[in-house]
Amino acid sequence: MRIAVVGAGIVGVTTAWELAADGHEVTVFERHGSAAAETSFANAGIVAPGYVTPWAAPGMTAKVLGHLLAAHAPVRVSPRLSAAALPWLWRWWRACSARTYQANRTRMQRLALFSRDRLHAITRELGLEYERSEGVLVLLRRPRDLAAAQPGLALLGELGVAYELLDSAGCRRVEPGLNADTPLQAGIHLPRDEVANCRQFALLMRARAERLGARFRFHTPVHAIRPGRAPVLSHQHLPPEEPSIAGRADPARDDPDTVPMTGAPVEEVFDGVVLCAALGAPALLRPLGLRLPLLAVHGYSVTAPLRHLEQFPDLGPRSGLMDERYKVAITRLGNRVRVAGSAEIGGSLAAHNPGAIATLYKVLADWFPGAARLNQAQPWKGARPMLPDGPPVLGASGIAGVWLNLGHGSSGWALACGSARVLADAIAGHEPAIDIEGLDVARLRC
Repeated sequence: MRIAVVGAGIVGVTTAWELAADGHEVTVFERHGSAAAETSFANAGIVAPGYVTPWAAPGMTAKVLGHLLAAHAPVRVSPRLSAAALPWLWRWWRACSARTYQANRTRMQRLALFSRDRLHAITRELGLEYERSEGVLVLLRRPRDLAAAQPGLALLGELGVAYELLDSAGCRRVEPGLNADTPLQAGIHLPRDEVANCRQFALLMRARAERLGARFRFHTPVHAIRPGRAPVLSHQHLPPEEPSIAGRADPARDDPDTVPMTGAPVEEVFDGVVLCAALGAPALLRPLGLRLPLLAVHGYSVTAPLRHLEQFPDLGPRSGLMDERYKVAITRLGNRVRVAGSAEIGGSLAAHNPGAIATLYKVLADWFPGAARLNQAQPWKGARPMLPDGPPVLGASGIAGVWLNLGHGSSGWALACGSARVLADAIAGHEPAIDIEGLDVARLRC
């Protein structure tokens, strides 16, 4: 089959590889100049299936309201909140019931465990090397944090997720660089979870997909889809962005095999279209009668080189940590440290919230003071495409010739490889490797 994949983030690239590996003729359309240029660019990098959970959870409404005036809030609401976000917030509030949360958490964790296994299988099969380290430590600063974690620990046990509850001394044996002056009640060590560089993996997968014959068309937004047994894609190649999203040279600009000539919008016929375009998908689906409640919930990260690694190898983190109080992750990526967190509802990518960045610096200073060269730090803000109830939507859209792999929110890296395999099996008509109940579009139809 000739299949178009719209979007070249981590979800789109893994989907393209799975489809190409199945023997399909794949063309990927991406509005930016490289793969993983948006949400996948500088995320935390944590792959921890046991901590993949819906944002819509019991008590979350009160927590959001309680954070509104806090200086270091894990959740922020932008004063530029648009009226279009209100229906999403209403559906999110309704999904915060205990019954709905439990069902959605089970669905997400089932997919996350499969996705981790698929990630490992692909890495072994293709012999991929990228910045990766094993183990994630969840830091519980206060007794109340430990008490709040107990239901989650019970669920980890039910799922068969390996973990160890550690006291503060045990935490510092796992992560010797932790600041002894910062109060620490306990920690949850997840030895089978990991940190891995999402963007590096995406770029490697793009190259492997191309070896299988997949074509990538960068700087090429899709304007419309005409559905049917042979859906038609309307797209247009645009001049390269200046500067590129990372402020670096864009490899696609100088690659004549991946960049078609600039011209007027053109139409191209395929046997199927897979939408992985995240926040760009609703505008393509709305004219076709499908309204997906996707909202941009923004997150931040700061990445900086570690200092004095030769003299002080334990100055920074060994792998990945999560500060449960502030919902901030600290991860080791090669010779760099990345601090990531915040959930900002509303606003825009262009406007950085100084308070959100300050929280990242505070958490890094609390646990690893002086470990990073902050004068070389690179701040980043990304838009996570979130559905109100938590899980992504996978499979047939109900529109002829159009398939969906969307709405992974802040868990895109943890869910990408599994979602791609589920989608490829659906297109092939194969039985999925896991139970995909509740992951189809039926649950989201208004």
